[in-house]
Amino acid sequence: MYDMDTRKRTLELLRSGRSMNSVSKETGISRAAIRAWQVRIEPRPRVEQTPCSGPGDPAAYAYLLGLYLGDGCISPHPRGGHYLRIACADAWPGLIEQCRAAILAVRPSDKVYVLQRQGCVNVTSYGRHWTCMFPQHGPGKKHDRRIALEEWQQQIVDAHPWEFIRGLIHSDGCRITNWTVRNGKRYEYPRYFFTNKSDDIRRLCTDTLTQVGVQWTILARGSDPLNVSIARKASVALMDAHIGPKY
Repeated sequence: MYDMDTRKRTLELLRSGRSMNSVSKETGISRAAIRAWQVRIEPRPRVEQTPCSGPGDPAAYAYLLGLYLGDGCISPHPRGGHYLRIACADAWPGLIEQCRAAILAVRPSDKVYVLQRQGCVNVTSYGRHWTCMFPQHGPGKKHDRRIALEEWQQQIVDAHPWEFIRGLIHSDGCRITNWTVRNGKRYEYPRYFFTNKSDDIRRLCTDTLTQVGVQWTILARGSDPLNVSIARKASVALMDAHIGPKY
């Protein structure tokens, strides 16, 4: 956790006219953390800083967090506790198994089961700690409310950025092959997309991509900037080395 003097000095650099990127590089503090301090500089009470009983495997939690932000939800059980549900398409059986394994790694004491739906399954787990594991839960759709990571979550993402990115891509992303015609010849090239209506979730994605050296651009769908595109050859190669296509 960063002390108040560090937070104040960091925000003072921003107020002096420095860019978010330059301040982050100089201080070693993530842009997401700096952005959160602009909203609230005071640390949250300790009870909110760590989950009820921390994630068993932080790397698995980073992956599961990405899945949750993309295709997850939390709903209450009538007798107390909550259900965590992650929607996974039937077309990707490997993703379903990875999701199940991540939940078990994060909460070894909670059971996981799969509920079949039309064209997809809900990988589901009941427990009494999911709301503190994922404090981003709330009523309504994610893109209709503010989504920001708690400081303990950001520390996990900073330590395991590729796992977080993999979760985002496995939920709301894809690897496709584009093509173009030049001088009468057809050329094909791979690229990655991450598509999400939430400005906050897209920003979490792009901040983490920047952290690991991946170049990205935002592509609009109509007037809405929904897509994060990764098309540069070196960045696609980096994504292939750490993410790869869903299966």
